[in-house]
Amino acid sequence: MNDKVDFDLNNAVDYHYGEFPPRQLDLAKIIEPLTDATGSIARYDQMLRGMLNREVLLAPLRTRDAVVSSRIEGTISTIDEVLQLEANQESGEKDANRTARSETIEVALYSRALRQAQGTLTEGYPISEHLLRGAHQTLLSFGRGASKNPGSYKTQQNYIGERGRRAIQFIPINPESLPSGMEKLIAFIHADETVPLLRTALAHVEFEALHPFEDGNGRVGRMLITLMLWDLGLIGRPHFYVSGYFEENKDEYLMRMRDVSQHGNWSDWCVFFLKAINAQSLSNLNTAQKIQNLYDEMRERFRDCLKSQWSNHALDFMFANPVFRNNKFVASSGIPTATANRFTRKLVDESLLHTVLPSSGRTPAMYAFEPLLQLVREPT
Repeated sequence: MNDKVDFDLNNAVDYHYGEFPPRQLDLAKIIEPLTDATGSIARYDQMLRGMLNREVLLAPLRTRDAVVSSRIEGTISTIDEVLQLEANQESGEKDANRTARSETIEVALYSRALRQAQGTLTEGYPISEHLLRGAHQTLLSFGRGASKNPGSYKTQQNYIGERGRRAIQFIPINPESLPSGMEKLIAFIHADETVPLLRTALAHVEFEALHPFEDGNGRVGRMLITLMLWDLGLIGRPHFYVSGYFEENKDEYLMRMRDVSQHGNWSDWCVFFLKAINAQSLSNLNTAQKIQNLYDEMRERFRDCLKSQWSNHALDFMFANPVFRNNKFVASSGIPTATANRFTRKLVDESLLHTVLPSSGRTPAMYAFEPLLQLVREPT
């Protein structure tokens, strides 16, 4: 929020000017959770490296993380809504954005912004202010965020609080000090000798305390975690999804970040962050293994059901696009048109595909690959 008029400032905590990076950490308190998190993320990464088609298999998890990360900020959508919107966009539906809820568009933009940032790193560019501003510009490029100066740093003091209680809890760095704060953060990311997991923990909480943008700071800050884990070599590919733990422990997440500025308690923040990495590594590992097992099972079922040399092409397409319009499947799967159309009919008959929307006039049908969606869909 940018306007503090009529809001209670009595319990507000101010940004920790001159205290970043911290001079020292309580290593005795940190060493055990650091060891646990390091081991867990290494096991997760080892599995990723062993997955022959990880880009295909893990694509839906990026969407799930976008749903959860956005929900922390109060933007509520479902993975089905986001995937249906993306399916409409990719098939060229002219009214895709007009017919979707604004919340769903915002979540879809999170996925797009993260993919864009990952592409920038793949091209050899470093994590930088330019990269973060570009992610922010994409994140807020449509809908409610479009009026919040996408890609530009704040020019007025912003505040963190609860509108319902009309109370401000935290006052981020002021706009005049922000340029030097961001410069120091980027230098810390690249030049500090702190071990990578602790460097990521400290960079995330500092970004959130700087709160450099008018809106969207939490989502960009959580993107930064995945980007740093990848850029610092802790994971071989940018497939790490941390938002689930933060959402489940939202009150402690916010309290630990606030406590850094209020009491200089960087070490307890690091302990919380490392527990999050450990828990999410194990959760991600479990989900990735289930997806791999499902893929192996579906490969046999698709082969038996479709009886075609193209069955693996169909399977890979549906894992990467668990909700799709039929014209996208025909155009992008690499399967001959008549064969692709026969496949969708057969898979619907076998209850492997669910018809979300039937074809209507020149509008192709929309299908959902339910076995995968059931696995990655958020529990109700």
